[in-house]
Amino acid sequence: MRRELAETLALQALAWIAGQDDLLAAFLDRTGAAPRDLAAGAAEPSVLGAVLDFLLAEDALVTGFCDACGFAYTDPLQARAALPGGPAPHWT
Repeated sequence: MRRELAETLALQALAWIAGQDDLLAAFLDRTGAAPRDLAAGAAEPSVLGAVLDFLLAEDALVTGFCDACGFAYTDPLQARAALPGGPAPHWT
């Protein structure tokens, strides 16, 4: 996946998370970010990586996001691997 597409997917994931109060609160809690930080940092690869890391932490979040936004379930992991600091984890 090209980095530009990965960044676009991460921005869509951020919008999806921000649209759900419970998920937004959990994301802010886990990352230590403040709501104002999200708008300012949305173009930063580290913030976009954190968004995808949050999403990838739970299968239900991946499937919920992908179902809502029309992505394949593998797309978020591919996007994370395309961003700095995001090599694909080895699960075995």
